[in-house]
Amino acid sequence: MKIALSIAWLAVAVAAAAPRPMTFLDVLELRSVQGGGLSQDGQSFVYAIDELDWKEGKRFTDLYVAETGGGPARRMTFTKGKNERDPRFAMDGRSFAFLSDREGPNQLYLMSAGGGEAQRVSADLKGGARSAVRSYAFSRDGRWLAYLAGTPESAQIYLRDLAAGAVRALTSHETGIDAFAWAPDSSKLYFTAPDTLPATARKRIELKFDVRHTDAPQPQVHLWQTPLEGGAPNQITSGEAYSVQSFQVSRDGAWITFLGRSTSRYAQGPDGVYEQEAYLVEASTGRVERLTDNRTSESLPAVSPDGRWVALTAAEDFQPFRRARAWVRATSGGEWKMLPGGWDYDVGDLAWSKDSRSLHFVAGVGLNRNLYAIDWPSGEVRSLTSHTGVVAASYHHETGAYLLAAEAPDKPREYFLARAADLGAPARWNRLSAANPQMDEFALGAYEAFQWKASDGERVEGVLVKPAGYEPGKRYPLIVQIHGGPAGAYVNGFPATYSTYVHVFAGNGYLVFQPNYRGSTNYGERFRMQIAGDYFRQGFDDIMTGVDELVRRGLADPDKLGMMGWSAGGHWSNWTLTHTDRFKAISSGAGAVNWISMYGQTDMQSTREFYFKGKPWENWDHYVEVSPLKYIRNAKTPTLIHVGADDLRVPRPQSEELYMALKKLGVPTEFLVYPDMGHGITEPRYQYVKMASEFGWFEKWLRGKETWLDWDAILATVPQ
Repeated sequence: MKIALSIAWLAVAVAAAAPRPMTFLDVLELRSVQGGGLSQDGQSFVYAIDELDWKEGKRFTDLYVAETGGGPARRMTFTKGKNERDPRFAMDGRSFAFLSDREGPNQLYLMSAGGGEAQRVSADLKGGARSAVRSYAFSRDGRWLAYLAGTPESAQIYLRDLAAGAVRALTSHETGIDAFAWAPDSSKLYFTAPDTLPATARKRIELKFDVRHTDAPQPQVHLWQTPLEGGAPNQITSGEAYSVQSFQVSRDGAWITFLGRSTSRYAQGPDGVYEQEAYLVEASTGRVERLTDNRTSESLPAVSPDGRWVALTAAEDFQPFRRARAWVRATSGGEWKMLPGGWDYDVGDLAWSKDSRSLHFVAGVGLNRNLYAIDWPSGEVRSLTSHTGVVAASYHHETGAYLLAAEAPDKPREYFLARAADLGAPARWNRLSAANPQMDEFALGAYEAFQWKASDGERVEGVLVKPAGYEPGKRYPLIVQIHGGPAGAYVNGFPATYSTYVHVFAGNGYLVFQPNYRGSTNYGERFRMQIAGDYFRQGFDDIMTGVDELVRRGLADPDKLGMMGWSAGGHWSNWTLTHTDRFKAISSGAGAVNWISMYGQTDMQSTREFYFKGKPWENWDHYVEVSPLKYIRNAKTPTLIHVGADDLRVPRPQSEELYMALKKLGVPTEFLVYPDMGHGITEPRYQYVKMASEFGWFEKWLRGKETWLDWDAILATVPQ
């Protein structure tokens, strides 16, 4: 009898430990790592983890410290309902600073790396008032901690002597300060500030004269320099040719780079970014050189550690919407060199190596995103990581190590540390964080690369996620998820968002297909550009031939097809709705239906001009031809519509046009509007409703369930 009871107990324990499907709650309660920094000696790492507080309906962050030599991370703060953010080690590594709202407006704190109570180091202003600290930075010599505090109109830079503990105001600038940075020799700071004070504008709003003036004139912002000891601030840039947006001081202190935005109230480049150009300042003389002269966007230029070269990312040949390239030239002048020449993928997040001979960057290639390097004299590209998943990286100049943020289809993002020799071997990366140990509880879908041939012979790829417990030879209901962008791509990352929640579908017996249709990134410029001027036809063919192939291979049930998408994914969902009745249910989020009205409603016209070859009055018939509303009489598929009430990118009227048309045509439809939300949904309760309603919509129309939106079940499930 004892043996029988023991066996029975073991069976119960094994059953209890069996992985279970993820739920909507599981998706929302996943924690994310963010804002990390290494100590100067590379021995310690401080970072933040956010956690959802259902009562407040917000995410709050606390800080952790990990020793890079190994061992579990230590939680350093425990402030319920408050945030600690932007942690950085002091130069000696014995303490770290951070911002927190634990005492009201954000203040600056120091904490020993060994733990203990945090000490507030930002000083009260006259009368005991506490003004929010906006940013901070340690001087490189380790003597000073500078911070920016005050309202946007009054913010000033304050200095704390780390040895003596005394705080003093360094600036008293008339118009307030926007941002600042240290000179590497710790003798001075640079800052940006507007030329005039917008006090009248704020006063009229406070007095309820809050009429909105679209594209109202803005004061110019310029760059200044102020010494730590003696002497008045010195203005470096001036005039009405540009307004300084962001700036960076080179590691040797000899150069400053900045992006200058056009002063025109109506200026907007063809790529949707307000017109800006790159500039270079010689710190010793204050001489300003304009580096670029085009109507496309550039990254903030970065000067090489040896001070000889300057690099930035911009579109190929500086032509809008071309593939992103690295551009290099001498700081002393000369022609730009575009890199890499024959490499077909976009270059992003550019950074110099310590020896100034190579440029590191992150790029998406197919279904993965990894770290690469360009030997810039030769233009040769080499892969530094080969991770099946998504990698972001930063180089730590002091130690030569790489800080990596990596995720995979079955693992949310975590931090890792790797030496250069180990970058290509993820098994040798030193894991620093463990934000979601509960992942072992879940039954996850299996990711695989899925390729097929479109009707024009082009090879197309996407992500296929098979159900948990997949049985070969069995057909499954299929959910087709269409990515936004449209110049985006699905990759081998962890789907920890309300917009995809792939593993919830997989855990409930669905097959999920994420096609990287024509127009997607990560497959070269020609592939991405093919939908320019022919927006829907080829992408729709790619999607549908992919579905056909899944049916042909016996994976997808042709009688149980569903589609969902947000933004550009919503556009494609609306096009699908009006061009085929093969799908049994569609969920369309923030999708356009009428491109002519959309042109005037949206906050971004330039992308429409690119994809539709001109403005509506220049290409009227084409705008009509690619509008799903023209074909709305063909719609038969039950459609659930979502939109944020305050969406500026794809405004609510687009969804209203679709909803009204479907109602008048008698097509089953429902319409959910999320209050106070923009182009994305940020309120956790709304995110839950979006997932639950959408999943329920597919359950109703693909599997015959009676109810698609069960408010009682939602209210009973979500913590109160």
